[in-house]
Amino acid sequence: MERAPGKKPEWLKIRMASGASFAATKKLLGHHSLHTVCRSAMCPNLQECWSRGTATFLLLGNVCTRKCRFCAVGKAVNPPALDPQEPQNIALAIQSMKLKHAVLTSVTRDDLHDGGAKQWVETVRAIRKLNPSVTIECLIPDFQGNNEAIDLVMAEAPEVLNHNIETVPSLYSKVRPQASYTASLQLLQRAKQRHGLATKSGIMVGMGETSDEIIAALHDLSNHGCDMVTIGQYLQPSPQHLPVERYITPGEFEEYKVIAEATGFHHVQSAPFVRSSWHAEAFAQNTETLS
Repeated sequence: MERAPGKKPEWLKIRMASGASFAATKKLLGHHSLHTVCRSAMCPNLQECWSRGTATFLLLGNVCTRKCRFCAVGKAVNPPALDPQEPQNIALAIQSMKLKHAVLTSVTRDDLHDGGAKQWVETVRAIRKLNPSVTIECLIPDFQGNNEAIDLVMAEAPEVLNHNIETVPSLYSKVRPQASYTASLQLLQRAKQRHGLATKSGIMVGMGETSDEIIAALHDLSNHGCDMVTIGQYLQPSPQHLPVERYITPGEFEEYKVIAEATGFHHVQSAPFVRSSWHAEAFAQNTETLS
């Protein structure tokens, strides 16, 4: 068991990948002036995913109104106005990339009366108009618990509805001070019970939680109708962000996977570099039985 701070263990060393697909993805995203969570959140899997021609599209700009201490996305009380061309540009990029599965996420926009829900709806509809066979995963914010906004997005019936709890309840005041663990669980439950959607959530580990707390959170998710879960190592984006408390070993991640599967999750990814949208196409397969 290796503790942080200190030198990263061998299993957290990234093997860089690039090539024609990476360059093409980068050029295409730039051409459409699109943001991705891959770059904005400094995802460690960016090289791998872009080299495979995949990316997670970031809606509502790239500036967030929340001050979560784990996230590298830019923050401001009054972000720039929404880009009205964003939905169409994302749809065009998906068409150009010939994607079979598209992952959408967004910054949190507490400055907007609907939290950006209308832009979410317009984006999903634009994608389906140009790409009728594409499956869609929506990794949504909590919309400040505004059920009208939440229902607008869920009514579009994405193949996967994702909302991350991120961490355990005891760390929320430190990690996600403007969010609510209970509200996140209720959002997932609403997606399942009211809209019949296949549901997914994610947890980061290594921020000071105990294994018992992770297990309890997995049970909470399962009890609130969550079908799929991702578990990955938290990595500090900069010295200004929350420090890593501990590097979780690959063996421990495998133990969490076994526990999650025994808890009842239909699909589990648990490993150091796992992130919410990493290999997301695997979650979208055979989701019909989860609705």
